[in-house]
Amino acid sequence: MDGVTGSTVLALIGVFLGTTGTLVGQHLATRVEVRRDQQQRADAGRTECKEAISGFLAAAQRVELVLDRRKLGLPAPEDPEDEKLHDLWLAKKAVELTCSHEAAQAAHDYTKALHAHMRDATATGGPPVKRERRHAFMEAAREELASGRPRIRR
Repeated sequence: MDGVTGSTVLALIGVFLGTTGTLVGQHLATRVEVRRDQQQRADAGRTECKEAISGFLAAAQRVELVLDRRKLGLPAPEDPEDEKLHDLWLAKKAVELTCSHEAAQAAHDYTKALHAHMRDATATGGPPVKRERRHAFMEAAREELASGRPRIRR
């Protein structure tokens, strides 16, 4: 190999190595960016689900307050019961839209129990069923938010 051919081969090897290094670097950067995007989407989904669960729990708590006051013979709060039930069903739908099937089903079951108890205290949605449904929803919500904590003994 003469000097010109040798330097041409070395130049081509340099170009090849440079191109390979650039492509590998771009591939690694793309992988990092994809992972970052996936993590951001997962975080946004978790936040959205957490907000839906919190909204549902707030609506359920307002209904529970009415039921507790009724049980104690205290006057009902100023807001009509129908509005509280409407808010509860609306909050349940937000859970259905943003959370897993298990959490959505647990929210639905809890809402049905509260609704039945609100409409008729002697219905099958009385305190034991209501408590069971609340417990089931809380555990499903904890699982949904991946708390990683053991179940709460009740």
